[in-house]
Amino acid sequence: MIIAQAKRKENMAEYLLYMWQVEDIIRAFNLDIDLIQANIIDRYGVDNETKAKIRDWYESLIKMMQLEDKKESGHLQINNNTIIRLTDLHLQLLDSHKFPRYEAIYYQTLPIIVELRAKTRSDEQTSEIETCFNALYGTLLLKLKGQEISPDTLLAVSQISQFLGTLSALYLKDEETPLFGNEEEY
Repeated sequence: MIIAQAKRKENMAEYLLYMWQVEDIIRAFNLDIDLIQANIIDRYGVDNETKAKIRDWYESLIKMMQLEDKKESGHLQINNNTIIRLTDLHLQLLDSHKFPRYEAIYYQTLPIIVELRAKTRSDEQTSEIETCFNALYGTLLLKLKGQEISPDTLLAVSQISQFLGTLSALYLKDEETPLFGNEEEY
């Protein structure tokens, strides 16, 4: 909860990757709040009131995972909504042509996205943004497992990170002051 709140304010890409990791951690503990309490929450160097808030946060995530049938795999709808919002902003940024730096980073990343989609046989339901997140998360899991990652993959992940970092920064700017006004025609 503490880390998620900080990441949410600083970088949406890091926030989403963190939340995916939390989903997997909850699954690793079989959605058992007592195991999470003993192995995660109790290890935080915070007061009991904060630990209680962290426990409530984990309990609410567990309930959502149960209600949404995400006990074994998949992502919570709140996390999917973040992908949807990032994808919507991405499309707006490209359509507007007002953000040439963003467009340049996107077009530098596009061949990597195309290659990833071809390799993973992503269906058309998977957005380019979600494809990028899947690549970053997969690489994170490989690192956590201590598996070797090829130099080409590291280069691709670096480009994707730059792209998503730029999108995340624009997302946070858009939250503060909308980048696009109400542009309805009368």
